[in-house]
Amino acid sequence: MKTEMEKWETEEGVNYLRKIGIRTGDVVLDFGARIGHYSIPAAIIVGNNGLVYAIDKEQASLNKLEKKAKALDLRNIKIIKNSGGVNLNLQNESIDTVLLYDMLHSLNQGERKIFYSEVYRVLKPYGLLSVYPKHVIEDFPLGEFQNLHFDDVKQEIEDSSFLFNEKLCGKLSHDDELNSGCVLNFKKHLKT
Repeated sequence: MKTEMEKWETEEGVNYLRKIGIRTGDVVLDFGARIGHYSIPAAIIVGNNGLVYAIDKEQASLNKLEKKAKALDLRNIKIIKNSGGVNLNLQNESIDTVLLYDMLHSLNQGERKIFYSEVYRVLKPYGLLSVYPKHVIEDFPLGEFQNLHFDDVKQEIEDSSFLFNEKLCGKLSHDDELNSGCVLNFKKHLKT
């Protein structure tokens, strides 16, 4: 019998990520992937013609993700260990969707500005940036977001050449548990 999280990863999470806009054949970047609570459902959606880059700085977490992917016979997840920095070693305009879920609060404002620039660079024209700004004032304040509201994070991302598209709320993964939360979706705005 599946655990609640396994069910979320293979069913509910799949439906949620479809709702945000991930499609069959897409190339997805899950930055701060940890053990794959979002990488797994994204890989199920994109299928064999798609690809999920799962990036994290913790090797032990990535090992768990790799083990889960093998158990589910998911061969479309490329696991990448990084140093914790904000530079993305990916080609320009190569990604359809970037997931920044529950990780931005660990970056200071200057790092976030550089990171948004990197995300902009790797996203395809009109690509999707989906952000779960956990730990803002409205949602268990912590770290660099403890004095920021959802709207502050939204404005910060809009100021980095992204157009706000929608806010979607539902059941999300946070620290190996499920909770209610909201994501902010943006489209890459082409600079003129």
